[in-house]
Amino acid sequence: MTEGVIQKWNFKVGDKVKADDSLADVETDKATMEVVGYEAGTLLYIGVKEGEAAPVNGIIAIVGKEGTDITPLLQDGGSAPSAPAAETPKEEAPAATAQDAGGVSMGNITDDSRVKASPLARKIARDKGINLNDVKGSAEGGRIIKKDVEDFTPSAKPAAAAATSAPAAAEAPKAEKAVVIPQYVGQEKYTDKPLTQMRKTITRRLSESFVIPHFYLTISVDMDQAVAARTKMNEVAPVKLSFNDLVLKACAVALKQHPVVNSSWMGESIRTNEHVNIGVAVAVDEGLLVPVVRFADGKSLTQISAEVKDFAGRAKAKKLQLPEMEGSTFTISNLGMFGIDEFTAIINPPGACILAVSGIQQIPVVKNGAVVPGNVMKLTLTCDHRVVDGATGAAFLQTLKGLLEEPVRILI
Repeated sequence: MTEGVIQKWNFKVGDKVKADDSLADVETDKATMEVVGYEAGTLLYIGVKEGEAAPVNGIIAIVGKEGTDITPLLQDGGSAPSAPAAETPKEEAPAATAQDAGGVSMGNITDDSRVKASPLARKIARDKGINLNDVKGSAEGGRIIKKDVEDFTPSAKPAAAAATSAPAAAEAPKAEKAVVIPQYVGQEKYTDKPLTQMRKTITRRLSESFVIPHFYLTISVDMDQAVAARTKMNEVAPVKLSFNDLVLKACAVALKQHPVVNSSWMGESIRTNEHVNIGVAVAVDEGLLVPVVRFADGKSLTQISAEVKDFAGRAKAKKLQLPEMEGSTFTISNLGMFGIDEFTAIINPPGACILAVSGIQQIPVVKNGAVVPGNVMKLTLTCDHRVVDGATGAAFLQTLKGLLEEPVRILI
């Protein structure tokens, strides 16, 4: 982290606070955390408004004895002046900045299709016979808007230009009527939203991921027995088991048999992990969080199911703690619930692999020489080629396929 966003202040200047009071909620890279005061006293100063960012180790508030002169703290506090600076008003951007996609070319005037102008400005100019090349735009980047065309007064310059080109024009038949290209009618609109701390972190992490030499392996899994086994288990299980729970448990068992896939790239070394900590990608409004099921190979399906459900609920409520999202040795990303047939996932460093889980499709399959209905799920393993070779990744997928096609094996 380099900064955090103040999401909410729980006190205002002048309030009495205790040492263990939660002064504010701060949005960090991945979660919302409480800022707890160090001492009891009066809240003398708030330097960062709700919704604004503060640098790590910057002064966001001052608590002390009522009546204390805090001016020296703000002058000599190092990073303190950076907090009030965030209150500087920002200029609003013009309503539109993008260049028009569809220009208009008129037969009786110089081509102005490459001039940046709004659709309404082009229509008015066409109706009035105004060449947009002669109009000065007042919007950002010299873009011409309605007001510029309405306020435009033709000068002698265009006439002179027309006179200069008169001999050439006289050689061609004079057009009785200008031919125009139809214009789209509508108003350009957009909304700019500042990046959240989470989205900034996702951007940074994905940028780091693209230095990894990715390769992908896809395998189809017959899920008939898994579907039947899940139905039977849910008749007696204390919590409802999902297919994701079965995949996670099967991965944990397979990773113990293929430790290279459970490795991490450490820059100058490759770390082969003996423990199995599986990260589970959870979609939230701001992006993606990856809570970690620790020591998954030693947990039952019901334990895994309860833990994943708890993580998902707290992730959406932004109540996950940072330690709960650290230390994964392997990651699973499941989009099967959205009906996705097949996809590839980007590696979450320093892990060497990530598994993309697609939906279960009911399709015709061949069994014992006959075409019958079947339940098929595709799994795609993304590998860091610096750590995992193709044969190693393929062997892991073969083991995982066998476990899911005979799910009783994951319970042994």
